[in-house]
Amino acid sequence: MEQPGKYQEPAALPPKRPIYKPQTPNPTSPSKAVNFVTNPSGEKKREKYLTAKYGAHQMALIRKRLKVEMWMFDQLQELQESQTESSNEVDIDLDEVLDIEDENHRKKFICDILMNTKSSQEKLNNFVEELLERVKTL
Repeated sequence: MEQPGKYQEPAALPPKRPIYKPQTPNPTSPSKAVNFVTNPSGEKKREKYLTAKYGAHQMALIRKRLKVEMWMFDQLQELQESQTESSNEVDIDLDEVLDIEDENHRKKFICDILMNTKSSQEKLNNFVEELLERVKTL
């Protein structure tokens, strides 16, 4: 007779079940495992970029601005062609130019940045005048 709350040994243990052991893969059969291979050559991981959808008008403004910036970059490269590689690269921030209201102040601002450029004064003046014309369209 069993007494409540007292532990008793079981009369018989349940039969043991066999332990599952996966079979070793046969070298001739294809493996179903996925093996991720790390890139030993040290290739850079793919960069992730956030993209956004703009309206047609906003996209037109962005394209126009980009066109002016690319033109300005190309012109600055041409102006600096004659200089040595050790010279400082000239960088004109279009936002700063646009923030200046008066065209004379804009011209002075750009000329001050280009002061150390060793290009001819005629080329510099042409660049400044054309840049100011293009900035007006933005």
